[in-house]
Amino acid sequence: MPVLDANAQLTELVLDGHPVRLTNLDRPMFPQAGWRKRHLIEYYLAVARAILPHITGRPLSLGRFPDGITGRGFLQNECRGHPAWMRVLGLDLQSGVRRRYCVVDDSAGLAWIANLATVEVHPYPIDCDAPTEPVAVIIDLDPGPGTDLRDCSRFALEARSALAARGLRSAAKTSGGAGLHVVAGVSAKTFEWTRECARDVAAVLADAFPGCVTADARPSARRGAVLVDWMQNAQRRSTIAPYSLRAAEPAPRVSAPLTWDEVAAIAAGEPPPALDPASVISRIDRLGDLFLPALQRRSGAAA
Repeated sequence: MPVLDANAQLTELVLDGHPVRLTNLDRPMFPQAGWRKRHLIEYYLAVARAILPHITGRPLSLGRFPDGITGRGFLQNECRGHPAWMRVLGLDLQSGVRRRYCVVDDSAGLAWIANLATVEVHPYPIDCDAPTEPVAVIIDLDPGPGTDLRDCSRFALEARSALAARGLRSAAKTSGGAGLHVVAGVSAKTFEWTRECARDVAAVLADAFPGCVTADARPSARRGAVLVDWMQNAQRRSTIAPYSLRAAEPAPRVSAPLTWDEVAAIAAGEPPPALDPASVISRIDRLGDLFLPALQRRSGAAA
């Protein structure tokens, strides 16, 4: 991983054969943590080997914070000003507007979007080569008032079992906040199938654990319960990527993969492992990519 010159405000790297111009490297990104844009770029280059398999070939929404996380942030869909070597994918929104999305296939592309002060990377659940087919079933466990990561972990294990009963192998990651994502790769499926699969899992858990789990996103239904959100299973809804940073204060957090043993330990009341950026880089070095099962496309049960 290149370590950027702490005294330089502008530099150029050659990555994957492409020149990438990096600017304003001293710009504060997470001021309370002392993180500047150079640290943001260094982090994404350090995790490139782990994050790239999960975003390569997929259109991205970029969570940009040009003035750092204490300034205004926004999701950028149009891939404005991209270099000639970067792939883009045109997609029509429900409004009929056409957007050209960035597609990051290598470390050069990752460094280029990081130089835009992209803190968060949100891939859509499609591949450029088959933009009408989903790549995964996504179960988003979101703690309501009075619940926490321990509760989410308990029901992530149940979601894993429900997906396994449908022939799907899943992986878990933190949302980068208080929730968890359970993701199972699929192939040759429709969005109707993945949406119904996720909705069925949500209904099974809500029926099995009434009052503790809900599939109803209304605030009144979420008090004291974990929401099992199946709505991410849509062609034009993006989800935070594994290993992506989150724009959290005071210090950056990571949407970090967990082993199922770690999920079970959290459900039993043990504290989660350290998942700050440095710890996540160390975990990749020691454990590899724990989210690989989410890339293993399975056909699942009969549609």
